[in-house]
Amino acid sequence: MKCAVHPEVDATGFCRNCGKPLCPECTRDVKGALYCETCVASAISAQMATPAVKPDVNPGAAAALGLIPGLGAVYNGEYMKALIHVAVFGGIIAALSSDLPGELDAFLGIALGCFYFYMPIEAYRTAKARQLGQPQPPDLVQVEGRKPIGAIILIGLGVLFLLANFHLLEREWFSKAWPVGLIVLGGWILMDRMRKTP
Repeated sequence: MKCAVHPEVDATGFCRNCGKPLCPECTRDVKGALYCETCVASAISAQMATPAVKPDVNPGAAAALGLIPGLGAVYNGEYMKALIHVAVFGGIIAALSSDLPGELDAFLGIALGCFYFYMPIEAYRTAKARQLGQPQPPDLVQVEGRKPIGAIILIGLGVLFLLANFHLLEREWFSKAWPVGLIVLGGWILMDRMRKTP
């Protein structure tokens, strides 16, 4: 029988996984068993794609620590996410303590409450996925397709502070037009979802 890769050479063994006849040049010996290069590569990539099970991770502790901005992400070993959580939380509080129109104050107050409850829930979900060895769920900082949502939030907060420094947020037009930002954000999310739908 000839080798499946080199038809001019006699086969000296078979791949344990797929059964292909292989010559000495094509065989890969793994702990005494012969495999073809394709099967070895598939096994390595599958092992790298599967997150390790971490039974010592406690989702309840992650959720409790998530009540303190950034600490739940630190518990899960996600230091960049923790930094973004602290920056967003601190940015919203700084915006609330500045002279902003009443409508924007109400919006930022709701955003602060939502973000405060988001952090422990996200820390719990991430810890649970790590405990079970599953891929981490998408979140504000890293969603499917690795879109930089956290960076977009920080840029938005920076723009708000800059406008406040130049006293542009005190104008009547801004207090009436800020919902346009929500419409644009909703439209962007809708377009993104429609592109993903087959």
